[in-house]
Amino acid sequence: MNQDELKALVGRAALAHVPAGSIIGVGTGSTVNCFIDALATQPGLVRGAVSSSVKSTERLKAHGIPVLEAAEVESLPVYIDGADEIDHAGCMIKGGGAALTREKIVADLAQRFICIADESKLVATLGRFPLPVEVIPMAAAQLTRRFAAIGGQARLREGVTTDNGQLILDVSGLSITDPLALETEINQWPGVVTVGLFARHRAAACLLGTRDGVRTLTF
Repeated sequence: MNQDELKALVGRAALAHVPAGSIIGVGTGSTVNCFIDALATQPGLVRGAVSSSVKSTERLKAHGIPVLEAAEVESLPVYIDGADEIDHAGCMIKGGGAALTREKIVADLAQRFICIADESKLVATLGRFPLPVEVIPMAAAQLTRRFAAIGGQARLREGVTTDNGQLILDVSGLSITDPLALETEINQWPGVVTVGLFARHRAAACLLGTRDGVRTLTF
């Protein structure tokens, strides 16, 4: 199977983690698109979804799946989203699609985070994929210097404005051995909206698409 087929495989497998009649959290990206398409084959399985991006909202509505605002719910049983990298503890790097802040907000509402990904996303140590950081524009240069001080090379993602009207720095050169500590530190830096480390909101399980089928990792 190629990568697109693996994504479709885990998108369908995620349906087993959706409580019937519930309102669920839905993430962003190509693998999540496969999940949304699979969800559309099960009319009435969910009462609605809270979406983490404009693109996912449009795709859900196109399939006739009601989309609610985050303010309309107090809790979600499950949040289903992909990852750019995931380690063997369920910590992730997210934000390749520039939706990291809204993804983290929806993840915070959820009782469980189910990550869906193909096997290429599983790594021993996070950091091979450049770490996305959503930032307020006036702080971009200052934050670039702060990342340089800890060994990271931050580059502005050209031509990208987030759904929140902010910018993205992509930081390469980091070997992230303590994701929670680094997430906590970066989130304190003035001008950071959200860092794309999901350690506090790590996955409870990962459905990993492999050439032998779906491998389920629990953390």
